[in-house]
Amino acid sequence: MPTSFVTPSSHPLRLAVVGAGPAGLALALLAAQRLPRAEVGVFDARAADKDVSQDPRTLALSLGSVQLLQRLQAWPGEAAQPIREVHVSQAPPSGLEGAVTIRAADEGVPMLGAVLSYGTLVAPLQRAFLARCRAEPARLWLRLGTPVSALKEALNEVEVDAGIAERFDLVVVAEGGVFAEQARKGVSHDYRQTAWVGQVALDSAATGLAIERFTSNGPLALLPLPSLAAPDGAPARARRAALVWCVPVDDDPVAPLDDTQRMALLNALLPPIAGRVTQLSPLKRFALGLNAERTLVEGRTVRIGNAAQTLHPVAGQGLNLGLRDAFALVDALRDAPDVDAALRRIEWARAPDRWSMIAATDFLARSFTWRWPGLSLLRGGALALLDATGPAKSLLARQMMFGWR
Repeated sequence: MPTSFVTPSSHPLRLAVVGAGPAGLALALLAAQRLPRAEVGVFDARAADKDVSQDPRTLALSLGSVQLLQRLQAWPGEAAQPIREVHVSQAPPSGLEGAVTIRAADEGVPMLGAVLSYGTLVAPLQRAFLARCRAEPARLWLRLGTPVSALKEALNEVEVDAGIAERFDLVVVAEGGVFAEQARKGVSHDYRQTAWVGQVALDSAATGLAIERFTSNGPLALLPLPSLAAPDGAPARARRAALVWCVPVDDDPVAPLDDTQRMALLNALLPPIAGRVTQLSPLKRFALGLNAERTLVEGRTVRIGNAAQTLHPVAGQGLNLGLRDAFALVDALRDAPDVDAALRRIEWARAPDRWSMIAATDFLARSFTWRWPGLSLLRGGALALLDATGPAKSLLARQMMFGWR
């Protein structure tokens, strides 16, 4: 197995990564480790003096993603909340509620995944890559406060315009943004749904319990957050969870309500196992849609993560796909004889995992807009049948933890 990567013209691979988020930094750090002769640079518009560790956005990672980050020695450990159990159910009225419960213990794994803030994940990745940059400044660098304005394909190269034009053998775009701000890609659909996001406090939720509740308006999810430490001698703090509440844009039941009314509606929709919502943070809303490139590779440019596919959050798999893209690309670059062979390999290798997840999330998202007679009854029956069928439930759990293998 090759331990270095050299282009056909005999110079080391020159790799540029656009975007210093989780997927981009994970790819850069892995390339620094596994491609010891490659020159790896990262561009990001984020200001160099910005404390990224304070970014509160919530991320949900699968067990496979946790393991990948542990291999990079950039996993924040106890700062993340393990997901020990996932409860998926349908809210009444449906005729048949139906529910599936997946437990880490039943699957023989320490956790199904983990929940943490964006800053808690990105800060150690950035520190680890900066440490590598200081150790090898001739081949590794991170340029914060440096937005990339254009990419231009050249013969076996890509020209990156970030104030000064530079050429690289390969550019990986890992800077995607949210659906509402993106130019439309080859496969695109506006679900006409809004995601209301925030945090809740719960009076009795089990530690590490994630909830996915299918309502008549769309999916409602609670993701467990790390508990806040209580002062000495004080009673334990309430469980906290991140809220993702998806509803139709054209008939939004959340927008006209105040916080007290929103909590009452949440408590009516959530299953008893979730506990009761006792506090609700201010909510923000985001438009939801599918926006995916037909191919990850175009010339010598590769797109990963949200730059390649922005998905509905119903399965919480967007970042996990991006991390799997990153690791597969570096493995292909390490093992293939040249850049073009690596890019052909990554395109075929990632297609089953990528398109199966795009299709699954798209189907689920669209199904909440259908008003077919008996659909909710069918969905509830399917959940009940899945829960009773051990092998099928384990297969689903493995798919969510590790993707298509």
